[in-house]
Amino acid sequence: MRSMGVEEELLLVDARSGRPRNVAAEVIRAAAARDARNPAPSDEHGGSLGHELHQTQVETDTPPLESLPALDHALRAWRERVRTAALQVGARVLASGTSPLAGDTKMERSPRYDAMAQRYGLMIAEQLVCGCHVHVDVSGPEEGVGVLDRIRTWLPLLLAVSANSPWSQSVDTAYESYRWQMQMRWPSAGPMPVLGSLEAYRGYVDAMLATGVPLDEGMVYTDARLSAHHPTLEIRTADVCLDVRDTVLVAALARALVETAAREWAEGVPAPDVPAPLVRLAGWKAGRHGLTAELVHPPTGTSRPAADVLGALLDHVGDALRDAGDHDHVSHGLERLLAGGTGAQRQRELLDGLDPDDEDALAQAVVALSRLTVDE
Repeated sequence: MRSMGVEEELLLVDARSGRPRNVAAEVIRAAAARDARNPAPSDEHGGSLGHELHQTQVETDTPPLESLPALDHALRAWRERVRTAALQVGARVLASGTSPLAGDTKMERSPRYDAMAQRYGLMIAEQLVCGCHVHVDVSGPEEGVGVLDRIRTWLPLLLAVSANSPWSQSVDTAYESYRWQMQMRWPSAGPMPVLGSLEAYRGYVDAMLATGVPLDEGMVYTDARLSAHHPTLEIRTADVCLDVRDTVLVAALARALVETAAREWAEGVPAPDVPAPLVRLAGWKAGRHGLTAELVHPPTGTSRPAADVLGALLDHVGDALRDAGDHDHVSHGLERLLAGGTGAQRQRELLDGLDPDDEDALAQAVVALSRLTVDE
């Protein structure tokens, strides 16, 4: 069975106002000090807690895991670890793709981030977004490229399932995932073309770097990419999910997509050569509507009801899910989201209709979201 690991970018908000707080360094120190006194339950799983682009964010990552229950446990343990540390400095942890409320934010200082700020200007200051990145084991880079070519049209559906950023900086954006809109401002973001070979993949990445626009290969912010440091493929389309169950669902679907594509590659099944601009349109539709309206149906490229498109996804990866023992878990998870809504819909239930000048009501809504982040 292929292992998988998950990176989650999490917001830190003021415990009273719900607005972003620049306390990442303090939270990381508090977590380390607590671990020195009393090792956290998450230590049995490994992983790490670190900085992100803004001081209002931290990033957690799990080690490679095979079972969905183990991944669920590790994700909850890391969120609880951040929650406990944040409370020590008067903050709370919030899993949201964008900050629902406006606030002053500061960039994390490092030589690399300073270079990014110099190159990209105002965009860096505004780029307060939180994603969920899933790493799935591949047997080698050749298989990885074969997988990349065959999962690209399905990746917008992971965005639709994870959509969790309808409000940004105190504005209702009208999107279910406004993070996707902000992410697409990176000049290296979006879907790759079908490449066909490792040589073509390396040539594509090298051509991007030769332009002098990305600083390095770490800034190849495509929907999915080969890891530069591990034998994994990294899928980067999803918002960070409000509910851990949705994170596990995204990871299970990602692994099943990789396994299905790897089997197709090994059998010589051609990759659907859908032009990258059309894949990007499917991503826009997923970010705009989540699961509340129609999505692009990958096999036909047409607009179809979300339930039908998710049904096609489940059929596409069904064998891989059954072989991993994940089919019932994923099927029930998709049914739950179609019936009860994504994280974006939970955010709207709490934030829609509030007076933008009612600071107390806004703060209460964001604190309620933070409680959903860690099942308080």
